[in-house]
Amino acid sequence: MAGYYDREHLAHFAGIAEGAPKLAEKFFDYYGAVFAPGALTAREKSLIALAVAHAVQCPYCIDAYSKDCLQKGADLEQMTEAVHVTTAIRGGASLVHGLQMQEHVKKAGG
Repeated sequence: MAGYYDREHLAHFAGIAEGAPKLAEKFFDYYGAVFAPGALTAREKSLIALAVAHAVQCPYCIDAYSKDCLQKGADLEQMTEAVHVTTAIRGGASLVHGLQMQEHVKKAGG
């Protein structure tokens, strides 16, 4: 049985231009510019993308940036650390919202 996500979609991502080629062109130009080396290296940007891919839980992005990180010289330890950074930020964001819950409990007299 095929899964919800089809690995073949990633290989055909450029096909998203169908129906809105001018918007797709703008997106892909922007995307290319974002990932070009600048103040951050291409490898650093790839590690950031891998971390964000885990935060937004995009299987296509996880696949693409796992491969891209390896191609750009990152190793498993660096990639795993990037994922742990994601986990810490996501976990912290959940915990800090606990203060809102505590405030509601206090106002309710609990």
